[in-house]
Amino acid sequence: MSKVTSQFQADGVLARTLHGFRPRASQSEMAAAVERTLTKKSQLVVEAETGTGKTFAYLVPVLLSDGKAIISTGTKALQEQLYHRDLPALRDALAPRKMVALLKGRANYLCLHRMNQAVAHSGELNKEQQSQLVEVRKWAQRTEDGDVGAINILQEDAAILPSVTSTVDNCLGRDCPDYDDCYLVKARKRAMDADLVVVNHHLFFADMALKDVGFGELVPQSDAVVFDEAHQLPDIASQYFGEAVSSRQLQELAHELKVLYLTELKDLKQLDKAADKLLGSLKDWRLVFPHDAMRGNWRQFSQQESVRMAAHMVAEHLGFLRDVCKNALGRSQDLDNAYERCVQFLHKWDQLQEVDRTGFSFWFETTVRQVTLHQTPLSVADKFGGYLERSDMAWIFTSATLAVGEDFSHFTNQLGIDQAETLCLSSPFNFAEQALLCLPRYLPQPHEREMPKALLEVVEQVLDHNHTGGTFVLFTSHRMLQIIAKQLEERTDRPLLVQGSTSKRELLQQFIAAGNGILLGTSSFWEGVDVRGDALRCVIIDKLPFASPDDPLLQARVEDCRLRGVDPFAQVQLPQAIIALKQGAGRLIRDADDRGVLIVCDQRLVTKPYGGVFLQSLPAMRRTRDLAVALEFLDTLEKSE
Repeated sequence: MSKVTSQFQADGVLARTLHGFRPRASQSEMAAAVERTLTKKSQLVVEAETGTGKTFAYLVPVLLSDGKAIISTGTKALQEQLYHRDLPALRDALAPRKMVALLKGRANYLCLHRMNQAVAHSGELNKEQQSQLVEVRKWAQRTEDGDVGAINILQEDAAILPSVTSTVDNCLGRDCPDYDDCYLVKARKRAMDADLVVVNHHLFFADMALKDVGFGELVPQSDAVVFDEAHQLPDIASQYFGEAVSSRQLQELAHELKVLYLTELKDLKQLDKAADKLLGSLKDWRLVFPHDAMRGNWRQFSQQESVRMAAHMVAEHLGFLRDVCKNALGRSQDLDNAYERCVQFLHKWDQLQEVDRTGFSFWFETTVRQVTLHQTPLSVADKFGGYLERSDMAWIFTSATLAVGEDFSHFTNQLGIDQAETLCLSSPFNFAEQALLCLPRYLPQPHEREMPKALLEVVEQVLDHNHTGGTFVLFTSHRMLQIIAKQLEERTDRPLLVQGSTSKRELLQQFIAAGNGILLGTSSFWEGVDVRGDALRCVIIDKLPFASPDDPLLQARVEDCRLRGVDPFAQVQLPQAIIALKQGAGRLIRDADDRGVLIVCDQRLVTKPYGGVFLQSLPAMRRTRDLAVALEFLDTLEKSE
């Protein structure tokens, strides 16, 4: 027995430090595999289903190993949990001398220079932003780490935050007058000195793509990288190996230059005029796109004459702003920085108009006020796989959902991982006793008009039999969510929590506190949500989570498959949907004592040949097609309280 696996025994460190710890064979097996990978500096891909205890299965060998390690998570919530809850006790017990650091993306840290700028021109802010700025300044007097997530009085998307945080574009780096007091610099310094650094996937790939200057020194110095929630990696990596320009970025640039005119460069009236011209052309640019928020194929959309003209005007006014800045170089550090951004944005803008290049998906996404253009590579396998091959490091990829059946090729092929050991660990939970899967008969097909009414009836029947427990209703579209939410408001007096009404963290806290709440959510609630006990007794899924056929990145990948003579449904669409369904189903049973019902309201699970592949990938729950049986199971849970 190795030093690592001995920690997982009944008399090991986990039993001493974790209340209620029970040895699990799958957890020890994963820990041993991680230990081998760290020693050999090789690659490991592990699917560890819910209940395996994968977090401690990689933390223990990492803490007991020599050298520096990076743990990368898919969400800030897991990042915080690792750093504040899981790591401290383990580190104290196993490796008290090891230094541990938490590093977030720059948008999470207060920028003193930009806060001071916001104060200097607070008259330009609306009343809500002014009020929020007052709260930020009060908090700034007492914060130690500058993490704006700690300003509890502000929502996650508070309007003032972009004005008091920095981006890689507007950061002045060492030329900043507040550089010595910069919270981001201090956080990076702690990360550079630490033995173990907890980051997230977005930050990791920003570093790999060399977009976030300064953090790039961290990864080459590491001996090991562990990716938790690794199923998110292919899409996140694609974003960072691509290019994007948003109208919001250009608007922020123009507004910053208008502030510079009002504060430092009052004689440079042309700067103000040039910024206004760009702002005007950006408003016209938004108007050539449909009003509703959407994603679309930029390659096709850009062929319209009105779109080409609007894009040309943005480029012309951005070029004019660049020339005005160029003529005033040297007068202000902020202006010099803005000039460099003008040059970079103009280059990207021109590049994004050249849509006849192959190997990329060109797409756009809009909100009510903004438009973002994207150029995304169809494959990151060569870049990322090459990085793995050249590095002298251990690489560990783990998630509760990576395989289709026991086949990892969908995941490994996307990232160019071709030399990894693979391991598929089933959950120690007794799903056959703890859970019931119901696929109700007689429901309409997902696309039929009658489906919203039928889904609402299922939800209402569940609520009638799940009085004292909580219910998740997970949707694949915001449209269906809003239809059901509107109807339920009039039909229940139970706590009804709807995604978008407040922050995800706040919604979950309210749901758990309620005990018998109803939470309606889309994609962000399908994963990374951990509600245990009776607070969540039933998960209802409206339909199989196939990506929208209108999604431009999916369209590009499908077209690429066809050109290569590969079946796009089997290669791309089906594996993604299976992994997504496994994530949604994984919300139900989070503990050995949990009990509950999973209801999937999609007839395709039994009418289509591929339905069997979905069912094989789900935990081994008892199954029924009779909704009455599922409701009876919920009744037994009510009585057993």
